Amino acid sequence: MDRSVDGCRFAAGKRLAMLLALGFAAAAAAGCGFQLEGSGALPSAMAQTYVDAVRPGSEFLGSLREVLRRRGLEVVRDPAQATATLEITEDSSGQRVLSVSARNIPREYEIFYAVTFTLRVGSEALLESESLVMTRGYTYDETQVLGKSREEDTLREALADDLALQVLRRIQALSAQASL
Repeated sequence: MDRSVDGCRFAAGKRLAMLLALGFAAAAAAGCGFQLEGSGALPSAMAQTYVDAVRPGSEFLGSLREVLRRRGLEVVRDPAQATATLEITEDSSGQRVLSVSARNIPREYEIFYAVTFTLRVGSEALLESESLVMTRGYTYDETQVLGKSREEDTLREALADDLALQVLRRIQALSAQASL
């Protein structure tokens, strides 16, 4: 018997087994209530949402608007056109020194990003004021100042993206509670 034929059969069998395993995993995930990120229901009152922010040009606000648009909501510029208002009353970020060397030179920093938000429909607060804070640490090397500066910017943007998704998840949880 030719060994190359056996090798091809073995490879084909291996691929088939992998495809079956992936199929079973997908079926199990669907059966346990798994949903893709951002696929939960949002309140219908948010169809036209006005975002009222204390820092109009922040990384978080840009991420939040993008997340809302991807979910099919219209982010309006005029509060009179809005069916809901998402108020961002705090939008701040910064860094803290976590550790220093024996020569008192910072070696490790922590970046933080904090937001506080409220969701209103008319005069009714669907979601009372909630605060979220996310942090990430990074090491610092004074010989790589430019690279570390870019790393800090990248971490801050990632925190803003993560916070925008957290706000969306909190609103989705509100919708899930209301439908119970």
